[in-house]
Amino acid sequence: MNVEIRRLHPGNDALVMQVAEEVFDEPVWPDRLTAYLASPGHFMIVAICDDIVIGQCAAVIHRHPDKVTELYIDEVGVAPAYRRQGIARKMLDAMFTIGREHGCGEAWVGTEPDNKPARTLYETSGEPHGPAETFVMYVYDLSRPAAL
Repeated sequence: MNVEIRRLHPGNDALVMQVAEEVFDEPVWPDRLTAYLASPGHFMIVAICDDIVIGQCAAVIHRHPDKVTELYIDEVGVAPAYRRQGIARKMLDAMFTIGREHGCGEAWVGTEPDNKPARTLYETSGEPHGPAETFVMYVYDLSRPAAL
């Protein structure tokens, strides 16, 4: 099995039209992918095998006025048949390199408490600052008009 780890750039959209199941949470919309790749500070790494995307890692640079610049790793996904083969780790390593190249002082990623495979990956990738942090997340629906 020959897996290529590749960074996507604007114009590489066609590479993500053949995607194995469970790589992304939802189907990829071409216009959204184009906008994502064209947005400064947005990065995507894919793993390709036999012209099919079998893994993806997406990240965004998050700048602060009072803290170091961070690389927020938003998504990591690998098709089930390709898991536990080091693909996610290679994509994370490639993303960490991009973060360093763009002046990020740290990277962060989150997952659900019961996602043991993801937690194992994150706990053994690089040198985390310490144990996983606990936090509470709220999601707001911005597609509806604001209540007055």
